[in-house]
Amino acid sequence: MQSTAAAILTRSNLPKTLTIMFLRALEIIFFFYFLSHIPITLMIDLQPLLPEHLYPSKLKTLLHWYAAEFRDPMMMGPPVWFRSFIFCEALVQLPFFPIAAYAFMKGGCRWIRTPAIIYSVHVATTLIPILNHVLFHNFPLVPHPGPQTLQERLTLVSIYAPYLIIPVMILFTMLFSSTYNSTSLKGNASSKSKKQR
Repeated sequence: MQSTAAAILTRSNLPKTLTIMFLRALEIIFFFYFLSHIPITLMIDLQPLLPEHLYPSKLKTLLHWYAAEFRDPMMMGPPVWFRSFIFCEALVQLPFFPIAAYAFMKGGCRWIRTPAIIYSVHVATTLIPILNHVLFHNFPLVPHPGPQTLQERLTLVSIYAPYLIIPVMILFTMLFSSTYNSTSLKGNASSKSKKQR
């Protein structure tokens, strides 16, 4: 009888356990996303914005290799609108990266909810014009060649797409996970109290 009761309890807790495991997997993904973003921003993304002498030749070579290999002229000669996004990345996003990495490494930190929502909406919004530009702009071949064929455009899209997909995942997690959404917790508590009545 005891083993049967334990099995029933285990089955009833299974969906909750799977939800917790899935949320933890997402938090680990978010942790590595923010952690990896710190060196990428400092060593690569900010090069078009900062004076050239601040970077060693190896990092400048790395940027040139990336721009040539993936045909991303925006990183070599960024348009004004793209430069403004880099400026936002430096001033708004970069200070947030270590904070968010810590919060998601620890897990279940509700105080990160509002900043994470602001960040994810901001970044997802900036990616819309970037992806549109990559897919539909008529890029010149000089001085920095851009993508010409559909395959080249899709390859470059695949580089930028994670910075749209993961922020959207963060947004949905903050909005709909009961761990981060206090409204969901209150709603669940009120529904339980109604059932008890």
